[in-house]
Amino acid sequence: MQRYFWILLVVIIFNVETNKVLAEDTEGLLKEKITLCESCHGAKGGSQDPQFPILAGQHFYYLYVQLKDYKEGSRKNEIMSNIVADLSKEDMKALAQHFSEQSWPLIQVESQPELAKQGEAASESGQCVQCHLGGYEGESRIPRLAGQHPEYLEKTMLDFKEKIRTNSAAKSSLLNAFK
Repeated sequence: MQRYFWILLVVIIFNVETNKVLAEDTEGLLKEKITLCESCHGAKGGSQDPQFPILAGQHFYYLYVQLKDYKEGSRKNEIMSNIVADLSKEDMKALAQHFSEQSWPLIQVESQPELAKQGEAASESGQCVQCHLGGYEGESRIPRLAGQHPEYLEKTMLDFKEKIRTNSAAKSSLLNAFK
């Protein structure tokens, strides 16, 4: 009986040590993936480049679904599709979790009162706040728009309207109503 106790103890210690090594390795691999994301999306996902969306502070589920859509091909982008090709479900969840936990950065946007008026009128007629909520903070599967790069938002809306981006038929349909 004592012999089994010692064997069991050795097995438990071995498993604990193995799990520590695997956890450290997994953390190291995650850091590599985060660094790759940050090469375009900026430190901690706080992109200062308008061609790359801000990831920092975006909702976890939205980020996860976008990664999944790139991987499955329902959202197309040659660069992103290549990056996510080898990501596991756990990798995508870990990346989404990491970036969702970062603080949303402040970006400098030149004030354009006339365009702001037009945008406000369009958002009211499109009832954007019904999904993106007041303040355009979004929730869960609905992305935060407030504070996102205007150039990125414009490109995204045009891509939905022109059916270049097809991972949300409802958005394409809604944006087709606008001239």
